[in-house]
Amino acid sequence: MIEESMIEAANATLEADLDADYAGLGARLARRGVDIEKLTARAMSFGVAIPSWGTGTGGTRFARFPGAGEPRGIMDKLDDCGVIHQLTGATPRVSLHIPWDKAEPALLLEKAEQVGLGFDAMNSNTFQDQPDQPKSYKFGSLSHTDALTRSQAIEHNLECIEIGEAIGSKALTVWIGDGSNFPGQTSLSRQFERYLDSMKAIYSGLPDDWHIFSEHKIYEPAFYSTVVQDWGTSLMTAQELGPKAQCLVDLGHHAPNVNIEMIVSRLIRAGKLGGFHFNDSKYGDDDLDSGTIEPFRLFLVFNELVELEDTPGLDLAHMIDQSHNVTDPIESLIVSACEIQRAYVQASLVDREALESYREVNDALMAAATLRAGFRTDVEPILAMARLRAGAAIDPVACYRRSGYRARVAEKRPKVTGSGGGIV
Repeated sequence: MIEESMIEAANATLEADLDADYAGLGARLARRGVDIEKLTARAMSFGVAIPSWGTGTGGTRFARFPGAGEPRGIMDKLDDCGVIHQLTGATPRVSLHIPWDKAEPALLLEKAEQVGLGFDAMNSNTFQDQPDQPKSYKFGSLSHTDALTRSQAIEHNLECIEIGEAIGSKALTVWIGDGSNFPGQTSLSRQFERYLDSMKAIYSGLPDDWHIFSEHKIYEPAFYSTVVQDWGTSLMTAQELGPKAQCLVDLGHHAPNVNIEMIVSRLIRAGKLGGFHFNDSKYGDDDLDSGTIEPFRLFLVFNELVELEDTPGLDLAHMIDQSHNVTDPIESLIVSACEIQRAYVQASLVDREALESYREVNDALMAAATLRAGFRTDVEPILAMARLRAGAAIDPVACYRRSGYRARVAEKRPKVTGSGGGIV
């Protein structure tokens, strides 16, 4: 971890300027009838989970270029995640991926306590063969034509639940790469039926206070058809499974020009929105840092969430899901956490009463302007003050770089050579 005294020293050089910026923003917001302290409290209450696998360098289908100090396993990943939360105050939980992060639950809990973290949703892996598994997932997992392969995939998901129970998790996210690459390769209807039967078997193993999240993805690795390819199929799955089943929305898993904020609204109405995987993209599922390409879209998603936040039963799981190919993963996760928190605060700034009045008289111009007023407000002083009050860093990336953390862990962690594509 980073020395607290170092964070305090870094903050001391910035605190006076922050106080001035915060007071100035507070005065401007007061003229709009907005209490800056309430916004700061909302910022401090918001948290987004870190993906354990996000602390390592990602890759493309062609290559992976590891950076210095790559985590050797889950304990190193938890160290890195602890630093991210230490600097941002906004990432209190970690989402594990099994079998990548498999370890004794007691050791996981002990390490998490050391670095000040809890555990979020568990993630299963049936899109990749493991050395000790008898059956291959090359042609599918939960929807495979072979019953023994499906059983293997089901048992793996049940194992994830067992591990999650032991460490305090309350949800299982199921994403599969099942599909087909050629027309006629599989029966689209029977393949989906096999998937549903497998998911029902997993659902039956859920503890009473758990949820299961179905996650869709339009394509990749299956390029002709994908079993759970859009939010409609995900919704069908959740509705058929039962009340503990919900849909997880990954911002990069949609067709071009899809209105994601409308999907959010529909799933909330159906009582089936379970949570998010936050990232950004340009062409496909690029998993760029959140807010890199379309910060306004991120804001519009949160606008729907804030507008409907009092919906009974709405309790969302927020998690980052990104692959970092050319940046320090810790820095990218810091930036993304701050950008997601920014979108939440900006959406909380929207004048709901004015917006509704413009909607009632069909004043499209002023309704849009009301949204832009929230989006265009520079809420950085609020985010920085929230971090300061939480004991985190006013400028987390600068503080991280000044700490020399990456260089220190690089001395302890063996250098990793380049490899084929994918996250390892």
